[in-house]
Amino acid sequence: MDDRRRRFEAQALPHLDAAINLARWLTRSGADADDVVQDAMLRAWRAFDGFRGGDMRPWLLAIVRNCWRNSAGDRKRRGHVAMPEEHAEMNGEALTFSGPSPEASAINTDVGRKLDAAIASLPHEFREVLVLREMEDLSYREIASITDSPIGTVMSRLSRARTMLREKWLGEVESTHAL
Repeated sequence: MDDRRRRFEAQALPHLDAAINLARWLTRSGADADDVVQDAMLRAWRAFDGFRGGDMRPWLLAIVRNCWRNSAGDRKRRGHVAMPEEHAEMNGEALTFSGPSPEASAINTDVGRKLDAAIASLPHEFREVLVLREMEDLSYREIASITDSPIGTVMSRLSRARTMLREKWLGEVESTHAL
């Protein structure tokens, strides 16, 4: 294995989960997210010699975002609209389980699904900064770099995203209690 490949793998691969997470939230489709991440990793590999050091994660996530934007434009031109992906997947868990009760699991799953749906319903520029800040724990400066936006815009979008999410969540809670 050559030195360039070893350095790329050491710096980029630890951030692969973050890249996949961001791509899933942007595309709303596991298959499309995989395509975006694959394209992003290939582009990152090709551009790796131009990487000037520092933190690899914002650089890689910016590439993921740009690949998503390019692929979204391609889908619009082709008339493709991504369908929402179901989160329920079988993962080969053992038949015996000593965790929470089925009722507690169902409640937690339902709450998680509702939260995911509320986040997914946000406009992409707000969803994007919310995911990068709250799920990927990036700084405002890193998010600004990824989104190519001023820090003030990032802060404003994040504040609005949180407000919209809170309103959607409280609206959901009120409609649930009204039943």
